[in-house]
Amino acid sequence: MNLLLFSDDDRLETNTIAVRGRRLKHLRQVHRANAGDKLRIGEIGGLTGEGEILDISEEVATLAVALDCPSPEKLPLTLVLALPRPKMLRRILRTVAEFGVAELHLINSYRVEKSYWQSPVLETQSIQEFLLQGLEQSRDTILPRVQCHQRFKPFVEDVLPGLIGHDTALLAHPGNYPSCPRNIEKQTVLIVGPEGGLIPYEVEKLQGAGCEAVSLGKRILRVETAITASLGRLF
Repeated sequence: MNLLLFSDDDRLETNTIAVRGRRLKHLRQVHRANAGDKLRIGEIGGLTGEGEILDISEEVATLAVALDCPSPEKLPLTLVLALPRPKMLRRILRTVAEFGVAELHLINSYRVEKSYWQSPVLETQSIQEFLLQGLEQSRDTILPRVQCHQRFKPFVEDVLPGLIGHDTALLAHPGNYPSCPRNIEKQTVLIVGPEGGLIPYEVEKLQGAGCEAVSLGKRILRVETAITASLGRLF
């Protein structure tokens, strides 16, 4: 991890925290940390700064913390994603947090397997765990907002117009469409479909809601690759 994250539950005093579990294991096995070592640290939802290890054992590490730096700015992006299979979702959640996506909406579509919605990965604690791993990698402390929508049509008709407002809305979809723009650096809603793509009805509904279909090229990309490629081009 490039940033040791902690929450208010870890505080012993105002400027002292205790770390256990996965984070302690990482400190001991990866950083091979000892008392007196200093590392980057951040409070979830707050500032980043420096932590000094006061004491470390097999059970707990105690650190003195000094926080004085804000997190990196989020991308001006709302990502709308047809729910992928659970194994891929884990990776995408980490990627979303690493890139600094501000908001993620997971939606249903015709080609989304119904069983995906029962996956333990969608439990709040699980989502947060994978997002935190992405934040640790990118030295960020602000969790992206994540919402789930199990009905496609109500989302497109009732929720999506409010997300778009007067912003740019792009639908990354294979086909004879204009190329995805580059370096737009403005508030954007990006929609990515499922493995196998959106069906024509869904594409028409999204276009009717104000989305412009754009292409990432002639090759058919995996969902996680399409997300990374789109974010790299846009921002």
